[in-house]
Amino acid sequence: MVERSEMMEQEAMRDASLAYSVEARTAIAEDVPPGYKRTEVGVIPEDWSVKTVSEFGQVITGGTPSTKVRAYWGDAYPWVTPTDISTNKDICSTERHLSEAGFRVMRGLPANTVLVTCIASIGKNAVLRTPGSCNQQINAVIPDRDYDSDFLYYLFEFSKNYLIGSAGTTATSIISKSLFSSLAFALPAIREQRAIATALSDADALIESLDRLIAKKRAIKQAAMQQLLTGQTRLPGFTGEWETTRLGEIAEIVMGQSPGSAFYNAKGEGLPLIQGNADIENRQTIRRISTTQITKKGRRGDILLSVRAPVGEVSRATFDVCLGRGVCALRFPTDFLFHYLVYLEPSWGKHSKGSTFDSVNSADIKALEVALPGTEEQTAIATVLSDMDTEIEALERRRDKARQIKQGMMQQLLTGRVRLVEPESPTEAKA
Repeated sequence: MVERSEMMEQEAMRDASLAYSVEARTAIAEDVPPGYKRTEVGVIPEDWSVKTVSEFGQVITGGTPSTKVRAYWGDAYPWVTPTDISTNKDICSTERHLSEAGFRVMRGLPANTVLVTCIASIGKNAVLRTPGSCNQQINAVIPDRDYDSDFLYYLFEFSKNYLIGSAGTTATSIISKSLFSSLAFALPAIREQRAIATALSDADALIESLDRLIAKKRAIKQAAMQQLLTGQTRLPGFTGEWETTRLGEIAEIVMGQSPGSAFYNAKGEGLPLIQGNADIENRQTIRRISTTQITKKGRRGDILLSVRAPVGEVSRATFDVCLGRGVCALRFPTDFLFHYLVYLEPSWGKHSKGSTFDSVNSADIKALEVALPGTEEQTAIATVLSDMDTEIEALERRRDKARQIKQGMMQQLLTGRVRLVEPESPTEAKA
């Protein structure tokens, strides 16, 4: 399931990249503003230059040393593959490493080499912060002294759609070393490159700090769920035994039933159809497909439980819906049950059945054992956990906003629309 924050980030990156690969690379009819010039890659500051990747420094396509020669493999130098390149800019260690012999055979890369994936998952990039090597799915750029590694990283990140659009296609998309080397970009002098890289690195640092804080808060909430939802820790003022019962005895359960496909529509007629995870984001229903044949109705506020792979995932109906066969609705007086089922999500696998799709049926759901405190304690526990959810959601919104701000910064700074240093004189630019 792709979360909304991830979709927002992907859309922002796509829009920003297109700004470079389409708008910035196309001659536009409007007058060129003072201090700017028209070039083959668009309108750029007068003191910026258009350079190909081959002019950034040495371009190398990686490779794989023989796996039959054990002496090539060890723990001395990182060997980067596309799977080692994630959302983090810096790479210091990898899943597999080379020995000294393997490093020499592979024509090792120095620290601060910029890596860009060139096959299949084109455009993922990183900076190798320690001497190492990479496989043949990566083009490596060893920058000359006039080019800043961090700046090039952000330039390639911003231009991902330009890279993808430049790829040739055979059995799979690929950017060869020669093609990659010939791609043209607009760049400022090294002083401005460093200023831009510093600003964007600061933006990344904020995003990373929020990611760490969110992860910490989620871990704290998980620990609180384990303690509060099992009675291991009691909130002040509550005592007494919990009652173990079955879900079918305490909650109203409505199993889904899919309507005929002839009644589906994308016009919003009828009710939104919730069939499974494709219709859920951030534990909330979304409007994707509607149906005019209402087989089983879910009400706003219902707990929704996935009954087909992946079994047991929990969400809320944020509006009235039609329940497809991939979900069921549960109704219970307090929010305790919602949090309890979220806590139980990982354990639903033992109830799954089926050779093609894992699934549970009505009997399985009704037979689920639930330990319940009194109503007041249920409400108190749910309030604590809901408050934690609210805090995490607020942090996620801050992080998403920070990501959007960074994308806006890239669009302004990497096209020269906003300058962080005073423009150089023509004499300084030539020097």
